[in-house]
Amino acid sequence: MMDFENFGTSTAVGAPLTQVEKAAAVLLAMGKGVAGKLLKYFTQSELQAIIAAAQNLRAIPPHELIDLVNEFEDLFTEGAGLMDNAKMMEGILEEGLTPDEVDGLLGRRAAFQAYETTIWDRLQDADPVFVAKFLLNEHPQTIAYILSMMPSAFGAKVLLEIPDDHRADIINRTVNLKDASPKATVIVEARVIEMINALDAERNSIGSNKVADLMNELEKSQVDEMLASLETVSTESVKKVRPKIFLFEDVLYMPQRSRVSLFNDVSGDIITAALRGASMELRESVLSSIGARQRRMIESDLAAGDQGVNPREVAIARRSITQEAIRLAAAGQIQLKEKEEERQAA
Repeated sequence: MMDFENFGTSTAVGAPLTQVEKAAAVLLAMGKGVAGKLLKYFTQSELQAIIAAAQNLRAIPPHELIDLVNEFEDLFTEGAGLMDNAKMMEGILEEGLTPDEVDGLLGRRAAFQAYETTIWDRLQDADPVFVAKFLLNEHPQTIAYILSMMPSAFGAKVLLEIPDDHRADIINRTVNLKDASPKATVIVEARVIEMINALDAERNSIGSNKVADLMNELEKSQVDEMLASLETVSTESVKKVRPKIFLFEDVLYMPQRSRVSLFNDVSGDIITAALRGASMELRESVLSSIGARQRRMIESDLAAGDQGVNPREVAIARRSITQEAIRLAAAGQIQLKEKEEERQAA
């Protein structure tokens, strides 16, 4: 803590300086390097008083300043000016304090400034797959504007994650993009803030994602047993984990169109192995999603029975299908479950 009372009375010509004004004058004269190191010796209230004094400090002739800082003569540079006092004090503060501390002392709206200057930069550390999936819920013109504002390297990654049937239209809109109205900009940036919040929420759910990843490697009976056990400890944890688990049996709850997309590139051997031991309902759900010729071949293989089938091969086949489903869903190409309104309509 600094003692303002230790400063003597100025004998210079001009309005007498208060103790706080003298402290401000000395700091301004020292330069940022030295003055910044001294800031830690002031209390918060003293710093606020010095800032206020610096902003209204009168011009101080060099000879008057020498009287005030005679013990610091080697640090004083004649002609330092002391005219743009507020700007110099800000520079000194930035040398010795953190940005948040400077913003607090100067009364800045730090949060608003961070929003203005970093809203787009904050996206570049995100998962481009997640961002692309989020953007696909928006109008193509909105997507084009957001892509144009993103850092180029990250925007390119996001663009690659957008499905082919949407990509050309979005690129065309971006190429021919015109200046957005202030009102439209506010609306779009509000959506970007929502996306950032969603990203933050996703990062905060690392634990539930990891547990879901582990359970996705298990059989349904094992997962059901673990979830039942977890529910005895925390129902809330089950609610966080269960929606992120996708097992082979969950193929039943996929929209038909998504099932067709999923099995379109899965080989017949893998489908056959995955359907070994499956319920008739699940078999029909899968077989109705593939071509007639492939279906007849798989049905013929399944009719031979499951004798001699290695359970490990069945598990591997099912896991490869569920992993592909999770990948396609993350890219926004399929849905893992029907939306509520679609189920009600059905």
